[in-house]
Amino acid sequence: MVRPLPGVVAVTAGAGDFLLELRSEEIPARMQAGARAELERLFRQQMEAAAIAPGPVTVWSTPRRLALIARGLPPATKAVREETKGPRSSAPPQALDGFLRKTGLARDQLEERDGVFYAVVEKPGRPVREVLAEAVPAIVRAFAWPKSMRWGAASLSTGSLRWVRPLSGIVAILGEELVEFAIDGVPSGYATVGHRFHHPGAITIGGAHDYADKLRACHVIVDQAEREATIREGAARVAAEAGLTLIADEGLVVENAGLTEWPVPLLGRFDAAFLEVPPEVIQLTARTNQKYFVCERDGRLANAFVCTANIEPEDGGAAIVDGNRKVLAARLADARFFWEQDRRKTLAEHARGLERITFHEKLGTVADKIERVAKLARWLLEEGIVKPSTVPAEAGASPGQAPDRREIPASAGMTKGELADYAEQAARLCKADLVTEMVGEFPELQGLMGGYYARAEGLPDAVADAIRDHYKPVGQNDEVLTAPVTVAVSLADKLDTLIEFFAFDMAPTGSKDPFALRRAALGVIATVVESGLRLSLSSAFRQSRKIMGSIDRTSARQSLNDFLADRLKVQQREAGVRHDLIDAVFALGNEDDLVRLLARVKALQNFIATPDGANLLAAYKRAANILKKENWHGTEGQIAQTGEEDPLALVDDPDLKAVIDAKMAQRHAGRDSYAREPAEQALIDALDAAEPRAAAAVAAEDFEGAMAALASLRAPIDRFFEEVTVNDPDQDKRSARLDLLARFRAAVHNVADFSQIEG
Repeated sequence: MVRPLPGVVAVTAGAGDFLLELRSEEIPARMQAGARAELERLFRQQMEAAAIAPGPVTVWSTPRRLALIARGLPPATKAVREETKGPRSSAPPQALDGFLRKTGLARDQLEERDGVFYAVVEKPGRPVREVLAEAVPAIVRAFAWPKSMRWGAASLSTGSLRWVRPLSGIVAILGEELVEFAIDGVPSGYATVGHRFHHPGAITIGGAHDYADKLRACHVIVDQAEREATIREGAARVAAEAGLTLIADEGLVVENAGLTEWPVPLLGRFDAAFLEVPPEVIQLTARTNQKYFVCERDGRLANAFVCTANIEPEDGGAAIVDGNRKVLAARLADARFFWEQDRRKTLAEHARGLERITFHEKLGTVADKIERVAKLARWLLEEGIVKPSTVPAEAGASPGQAPDRREIPASAGMTKGELADYAEQAARLCKADLVTEMVGEFPELQGLMGGYYARAEGLPDAVADAIRDHYKPVGQNDEVLTAPVTVAVSLADKLDTLIEFFAFDMAPTGSKDPFALRRAALGVIATVVESGLRLSLSSAFRQSRKIMGSIDRTSARQSLNDFLADRLKVQQREAGVRHDLIDAVFALGNEDDLVRLLARVKALQNFIATPDGANLLAAYKRAANILKKENWHGTEGQIAQTGEEDPLALVDDPDLKAVIDAKMAQRHAGRDSYAREPAEQALIDALDAAEPRAAAAVAAEDFEGAMAALASLRAPIDRFFEEVTVNDPDQDKRSARLDLLARFRAAVHNVADFSQIEG
């Protein structure tokens, strides 16, 4: 028997408490949460338009009704004084006549202030009951359902009411007074109905204070949160009474609460012979088709289910359980048939069917894709990007049990060639289950079923696991792969998708991402970063293009790098990494190793947070602003006017190169002919010491050391700005000092592009 939750007490009638119930045929469970939010939104919108500030607003739903209770409404709206500015008193008579027609007032009803006419109208307050009588029909007609319908004779008109299901009753009570109105022939009233079977007759509601209690007495729990708690606790209880453990499924709790008004969880049993079918298939069959929970004993699926009845059965639920058992048995028989039928063919035989499935018109069939993935997975292992794992399997997995989330101990000690063979085999079979009967019925099981079929035909565990897990990681909280064969196949699959779509200029635009490239990018980032894989994205791009037999386009490669940078910002935001620092490292243009990039970003973030880092950033921006104002690129930039780091590289004529070399040397000699100021020389000495230290640290991937080398420039650059005049009247001094600032900027850029850093 369902009992009230602890703490639920009767509420006394309040003159300002408004109850609205909109009753209809069954509202789909998946629409109820959105409907509750929409009802509250529209109600508040109407109240705001009428300048009414309600107190707490509660919205409930059951399959047959939406209910809203708003407390603390005033008895009437406040009087309003509306003032409209008109023409000046000196304006032509035609202007005044037009203003009078617009306002509907006479000349003597206007007020004149400072030579300007004003129309002032005092609007008295209105009873809130009248406001509500206009607001509720407006709410109902403006209601946005994912799907709605018209009904009856009025449905012939496109202007007739649309609702999720035919609207059959309305309760609208303010305090204890009826709010009178009608919507498409359905009048408001005091009467509702109880449970369809336990109390189908009318119930008279006194107001918001007794609504929930009167419905409860008629076998309707109107609060969806209470029904969810009843199902959650009741299902766990009946399972425990049978010595079982309920497999928690919060989505199923919410769905069952949306299907029932008086939920009663009941335990049933199915034939244990069905347990030969993979447990995920049984659980999905019970969940998707019948909305049943499943149970386990000692960590293994049990031949038991929990269904949720919508009545209090007189026989303890025996008849209901028996009926549900028969329906589930038919579903499980279908699943067992698919399981047996699919295993009549090997995965390799199934894979031949992929030749008939188009992956994309520009990228060929799914068979073409897996051919590319197989070669790319082999390359990842043979190049040593994915390395053999020596992590042992997690304890608790018995030898004959299909592994779930564990490493494959067989991978330890294997050669690159052996691992590459396994990865290539797994890649060629990883999509084969797409053409099986089971995945055709349950698309959610793709990959998982491939792993089961691979293991059933005796393929190596490393291959079966790679097939099973190659779609992972799917979301932010999904497990990160570690088994080398699995990592190689998963990464190759996602890289192939990203690279080929970008190579054909099919990047996502705006909110549109029909090929789930953002999800693939996040999967690549999570796998690479969490596993510490030293993967050059540019190398992967070139290799994939080579496999495809197409040209490697720099623009497409850069577009993909930018896309991954944006996804990396999203992925790292939760870790507290600043997006501008990721930009500062990506802007270097030669950093596409995500592990190295993040190490550099984190070192940069730590450095910028120190006084040395903050002051160096300020000095950098000052230097950069001076150079920008002077349009100064350094001595070589002034000669070549190209902005390139090495303009001589653009010159093919050796004689011309010699002439430019001579001119550059001459200019440098002229600049070195004056006596440098102490602060100027100190900065030169500091750069002479810091540049090789920073370069060596970056080469050794000691980014903390590179930041320390930059930190040594902080005091010299501060002193330089305090003591040295950059824009000296002497042209040689001015040019040499601008060159020195350009050198300082370049030294900083060897570590990160500080121009991208905010602040």
